[in-house]
Amino acid sequence: LRAPTSGYAGSRGSAVLTLALLLAAASAWASAPLTLHVGGRAIAVEVADTPQERALGLMGRAAMGADDGMLFVYPDEAQRSFWMKNTILPLSIAFVSQSGSIVHIADMEPLSERPVPSMHPTMFAIEMNRGWFEANGVKVGQRVGGLPEPAAR
Repeated sequence: LRAPTSGYAGSRGSAVLTLALLLAAASAWASAPLTLHVGGRAIAVEVADTPQERALGLMGRAAMGADDGMLFVYPDEAQRSFWMKNTILPLSIAFVSQSGSIVHIADMEPLSERPVPSMHPTMFAIEMNRGWFEANGVKVGQRVGGLPEPAAR
């Protein structure tokens, strides 16, 4: 017979496992930041280019550097939608086309499950601390330099 996993011990064990997986994923991404150029500024981004990395995103993060962010890379250009479930950082997002042009910028509310749509087909999305794009004069139509190849899946 197996011991029940419900109650305090089971939920605590699940929480520990979840935290361990989040930390492992975060440390794997943090080891290889990519430098992008946007609005005349260099930014260091962690790359999320697998379905698992894109689903996790910045969930569970408590802080991020002033010019740091996350780049979401997709295998194709399509309409995208993001949410902030389990994400406590206030963020802004720039949706970027395959050609590297910013097509939409939006602010996102921490912990919100409200979808934030790309409004246009995109292959990339960049999440930065809320207000970063506005504070740095970044606008729709500007180009992002240093983008990687499309994701394999």
